[in-house]
Amino acid sequence: MTISPQKLREIIFLLLYSTDFGGSTDEEMVPLLMKELCVSKKVMRQAIEAKDAVQAKKAEIDSVITQYSKSYDFERIPRIERNILRLGIFELLHSEQIPAKVAIAEAIRLTRKFATPEAATFVNAIIDALYQEQCKLVTAGETDIS
Repeated sequence: MTISPQKLREIIFLLLYSTDFGGSTDEEMVPLLMKELCVSKKVMRQAIEAKDAVQAKKAEIDSVITQYSKSYDFERIPRIERNILRLGIFELLHSEQIPAKVAIAEAIRLTRKFATPEAATFVNAIIDALYQEQCKLVTAGETDIS
């Protein structure tokens, strides 16, 4: 059974959030998510690999969030939005398979689903500002973005 990229992204977000919020381990979360979301061990392995990849870049991503968050100190950003931003920025900067506009749209979708419309505006502003900056660098010939 295959799973949609949107559903996989939601599972990755849930793993990131549970780790950030309560320090939950994969061993605690996997059986719960498998039961609640009716997904296989294979899907959970994919999600854990992706979560681990995001966490490996966490310091870099948090620095980017801090740089582009003009309205709030990093610690004031609610955990839901913070983890959606981590996932969205990771996809934008480090995932060659996901087009930039898809990464942005999916971050907004996740925020609308798990947070609020106002939070979606905030997440969009941060990720879009990063995207616009990356586009300027591409135009100047300094980097590559999808």
